[in-house]
Amino acid sequence: MVRVVIGSLAGGVAMFIIGFLFWATPLQYLGYSTATDDQNAAVQLSHAQNLPHTGRYVVPNPGSQVGANGYSKGPISIVDYNLNGFAPGDPASMIGGLVQEVIVSLMIALSLFAVAGRVTDFASRARLAIGLSAAATVMIVTSDPIWNHADWRYAIYALIADLAMLSGASLVIARWFLPRATAADTIH
Repeated sequence: MVRVVIGSLAGGVAMFIIGFLFWATPLQYLGYSTATDDQNAAVQLSHAQNLPHTGRYVVPNPGSQVGANGYSKGPISIVDYNLNGFAPGDPASMIGGLVQEVIVSLMIALSLFAVAGRVTDFASRARLAIGLSAAATVMIVTSDPIWNHADWRYAIYALIADLAMLSGASLVIARWFLPRATAADTIH
């Protein structure tokens, strides 16, 4: 079990490094649409004047008749709004992200550990881990474009990034931090 905990730390670090490449370098802009500085300033001002607190907003809100009419006609948006903002590369986000990634890696490690006696070779462990990572990523990341008609460009970028991060952690754990197969394990 100590190896699983150490593997979770190593997996979290692998996930952090892969995530850094996707989300903290100019590569991240492959997933985003852009607007001009003037357009950004106008939208930012409108947010500040009209959104009361940090949250995720559906604009217009289809919960009223007026909102439903506006929603069906468009344009619409789903706004992840932070009233206070934060600096790019915010240290608190980085630390929180690493903690999140170690916890996710621990969940992966415990799941792989649970079947380690029956799934004994690295190739099978890797296929299992990547398959489950892919299933979870596809379900979570593609939900917004499917259900909310959100942007596919961002979703595809996020899907590739998240799958790479989860698979990287999974492969590190499956390769170096699970119990090794014994001769008795290989006899069927």
